[in-house]
Amino acid sequence: MGVLAGDVPSALGELDLHLIGEGRHEQLWRALGGRTRTVGGVAGVSFAVWAPGAREVRLVGDLNGWDGAGHALRRVPGGGLWELFVPGAGDGCRYMYEITGSDGRTLRKADPLALAAEHPPRTASVVFTSRHRWRDGAWLAARGEGPAREAPMSVYELHLGSWRRGLTYRDLAEQLPGYVRGMGFTHVELMPVAEHPFGGSWGYQISSYYAPSSRYGTPDDFRALVEALHLAGIGVILDWVPAHFPRDDWALARFDGGPLYEHPDPLRGEHPDWGTLTFDLGRAEVRNFLIANALYWCEEFHVDALRVDAVASMLYLDYSRPEGSWRPNAHGGREHLEAISFLRELNDTVHRRCPGVLTIAEESTAWEGVTRPPAAGGLGFDFKWNMGWMHDTLGYMRQDPVHRRHHHHALTFGLTYAYAEDFLLPLSHDELVHGKGSLAGKMPGDDWQRLANLRAYLAFMWAHPGKKLLFMGQEFAQESEWSHDRELDWALLRDPRHKGVRDLVRDLNRHYAATPALWRLDCSPDGFTWIDADDADSNVYSFVRRDRWGAPLVCVSNLSPVPRHGHRLALPSGGRWQEVLNTDAACYGGGNLGNLGTVTGGYGVAEVLLPPLATLWLAPAEEVSERQQ
Repeated sequence: MGVLAGDVPSALGELDLHLIGEGRHEQLWRALGGRTRTVGGVAGVSFAVWAPGAREVRLVGDLNGWDGAGHALRRVPGGGLWELFVPGAGDGCRYMYEITGSDGRTLRKADPLALAAEHPPRTASVVFTSRHRWRDGAWLAARGEGPAREAPMSVYELHLGSWRRGLTYRDLAEQLPGYVRGMGFTHVELMPVAEHPFGGSWGYQISSYYAPSSRYGTPDDFRALVEALHLAGIGVILDWVPAHFPRDDWALARFDGGPLYEHPDPLRGEHPDWGTLTFDLGRAEVRNFLIANALYWCEEFHVDALRVDAVASMLYLDYSRPEGSWRPNAHGGREHLEAISFLRELNDTVHRRCPGVLTIAEESTAWEGVTRPPAAGGLGFDFKWNMGWMHDTLGYMRQDPVHRRHHHHALTFGLTYAYAEDFLLPLSHDELVHGKGSLAGKMPGDDWQRLANLRAYLAFMWAHPGKKLLFMGQEFAQESEWSHDRELDWALLRDPRHKGVRDLVRDLNRHYAATPALWRLDCSPDGFTWIDADDADSNVYSFVRRDRWGAPLVCVSNLSPVPRHGHRLALPSGGRWQEVLNTDAACYGGGNLGNLGTVTGGYGVAEVLLPPLATLWLAPAEEVSERQQ
């Protein structure tokens, strides 16, 4: 197989070269990497890579028996690009770049812009051309019709390899949409799908940013999964990791013999928590690589949102770094100015090019303006994970009920800042690993009390302001801590108590979606009023959720292990109120205490029976009757 002579026209046009030089090529994957094309009637593959410090770049792979002597890439004048056209090469061809770097070492490197990769632990890139024909046009056209902050969002977070073991993307396309839709979730959130060398990183240490993991199939197989979810009415959120990358010498690290993708200053280029490298966000080409990658997943795979991982670690130069091991910014501060600029550019670009696509920040500090527009001085995300709410409320629920009155504020404190940002309430995988146990395992008491606590907590969460996220397995009270090496404990569903928790989560989602008071004003204080936030001695919380036009919903939680007979509850109005949800119902595994379906409030005050370790939802009976007709 010969290489065409040097007069082969470049696959990189003048506009490509200009945009790459400016760091503004928003479809970088169409210019770099290994791409099939035809030159002078001859089919082959054009290879192009950015390696400005390289002394020599050769192509090795299936096409030459992994001997690159006859396949040297030519340097493109200016910009640090190298390219080569190989006639006869095509899809499925495995390849790597053999780079002699500025340090004199010669290493084989995976293609940073490869669209497919070998199954780990093998490390080669793979030429791939999509042949998928999308059928989700109606979904995309309807996406973003209204403000997401005023819409229901209930997210099922999952790890593709351990939801059920051994499934491919195509298998998941057959099984996952029906399950998620049947459970009433509006979205799935997939832990990172981009190729990663170590399965135990769960995808958060990425080696091939543009290649869906080959563990489950081809890139078109992943497209089929996204499409199947869309056809079932389910949005797709993808975890995306621009904060750091692994040190593997065959991937991005010291790509051309020196720091290229990583920051050259070790005080900024190394991540102390994870032993990884951090991107040089002040370098235009690196910013371009990442922003184009975000657009790639949105445009080529039709994902509906990007959940940006570890934002806090990007924003602060002293993040996890002791005194003396970080370098201040140009103004002497701890803020990472290049990262702030990058995140603003990312959000502006995604929202401009992909209307209706959301960006969600996993940001664990009190950084101000995460969800404000960049023009107003914010970072520009649509939502922020409310990590403080998660930690405070789980801390409360871990307490034995006899001690909860001393921690009453933990469940009310979140309302003091609930509207500072547009929040999503996460019960994510982060709280279910490294010895933290499962959600059910965090609850105190005997088996009955643990599941009762969990049911009451989930119903409190679903009524609380903020969008919702629940990690897989917790919908049926998984007992064991999550492990990526085994599938969920589906056999627990043979136990009526665990099936009851699953049925509760299903009903929470159905009531939630049908009740605008629970989401229309999520991001406005007009949508929430405490009835009683101070009943610490009884461990009781009660509040009202409101819509602009529709009926309100009352939530009351008794988080003590004793029933409260004749509890006086100040309802928003008199008349009959229906008990639309009771977590102590027998069908959920509870003791079946309640109010026989309705309560009556004379002058707006009702005497209510509150079951132990339970949450009730009440709605005006007339409104419920109209909704059911």
